[in-house]
Amino acid sequence: MSQAGPDGRPAVPAPLAEALAGAGLRPRFALVLGSGLGGVADQIERTLELPYAEIPGFPRSTAPGHRGRLLGGTWAGQPILAFQGRFHLYEGYTAQQVASPARLAAALGCEALLLTNACGGLRPEWVPGELMLHRDFINLTGANPLTGPNLPPGPRFPVMFGAYDPDLAELARLAAQREEIPLREGVYLGIAGPSYASRAELAAYQRLGGDAIGMSTVLEVIAARQAGLRVLGLSTVTDLALPEAERHADEAEVLRVAALAAERMSALLRGVLARA
Repeated sequence: MSQAGPDGRPAVPAPLAEALAGAGLRPRFALVLGSGLGGVADQIERTLELPYAEIPGFPRSTAPGHRGRLLGGTWAGQPILAFQGRFHLYEGYTAQQVASPARLAAALGCEALLLTNACGGLRPEWVPGELMLHRDFINLTGANPLTGPNLPPGPRFPVMFGAYDPDLAELARLAAQREEIPLREGVYLGIAGPSYASRAELAAYQRLGGDAIGMSTVLEVIAARQAGLRVLGLSTVTDLALPEAERHADEAEVLRVAALAAERMSALLRGVLARA
């Protein structure tokens, strides 16, 4: 996704352009589905299903719970693309590869990127299975997708103040109220993984102002904002990552709780799209 087309945006791979044209799809929104949330894609009236392996130059999903398909269609009256699986630094990908969904969404002319993930809550009063709206982020991955040659049409030094779109955030709050879904709000702190944090690290992350911790999303946010996309961030709090806890959740528990919360996440996203 680094080569530019005539308009200065990253070029769209020919097989994908042909598939979109055949489906008659001009997506307005792009959605990235995080760990355990692949079932949210069942809500989309699909006209396109394309494995990542059929998109030239696109990475492959290797993380558990990530199907590795690009889906297109209509949801809540909106033309949408859904990335059923994302990419992570811990898979061995570069920051630029991790940000591929954001770059592709921008190249296709999408207006906004809706990001979901599974995270660990850093606040003892939170409950596993709750959802969190992202207010801001802290990038502790040690990487940045903008490293290297500047990719048009975005600026060389994009400002990350207000990275999350306030109008989309307000739509999420209103949707949560209508659907009676408890919605936390907080700062998402991104690390590289794949190891879970130590007790000392968790205590440090709390002192830094993190409300939740995860191994994704922050690089996609940075790339999306540089490309001019509006961004909404939503997490499923799959476990509490507390330094004083007796134990830390394992991978299986994280995926199980994320899957159980998928219906609430679907309702929240549907509410946002219906009024966007």
